[in-house]
Amino acid sequence: MAEEVLLEMQEEDTLKDRFLTFEISGESFGIEIKYVTEIIGLQPITEVPELPDYIRGIINLRGKIIPVMDVRLRFKKPFREYNDRTCVIVIDFNDISIGLIVDSVSEVLTIPESEIVPPPEINKAANKYIKGIGKASNGVKLLIDCHKLLNDDEVESISNLE
Repeated sequence: MAEEVLLEMQEEDTLKDRFLTFEISGESFGIEIKYVTEIIGLQPITEVPELPDYIRGIINLRGKIIPVMDVRLRFKKPFREYNDRTCVIVIDFNDISIGLIVDSVSEVLTIPESEIVPPPEINKAANKYIKGIGKASNGVKLLIDCHKLLNDDEVESISNLE
């Protein structure tokens, strides 16, 4: 038992400060790697009526039904046709899985806590999905707060889809 806990702590430690970076509308974002389960190419999406427009529908991933969100639309950017660089980042948080449709995936970076600053206070509404700004050698990355991508009602509606 103690060995399992130790292994889990070591695994968490190797994921600490690690972010998967991706692009949306030419901007660089990062998401904590500990939430990412996999990155897949775009799959056929089945639309589900009466969901917000940024929830594009559901996909069947090896027999598991996963709702997919177009992050571009969630961030109020104009829709862009999907292409061969479009990816789905499958994340797990709060016991739900969701696919995030992004323009392209970049790389996994280590951004130590000391290199992360809070988002500017200027426009709280615009920054509600951003938990910090990471300074990397190749510029800054807007670090997404997974827990704020969906509000409680949205979590409830998509968990009914699983």
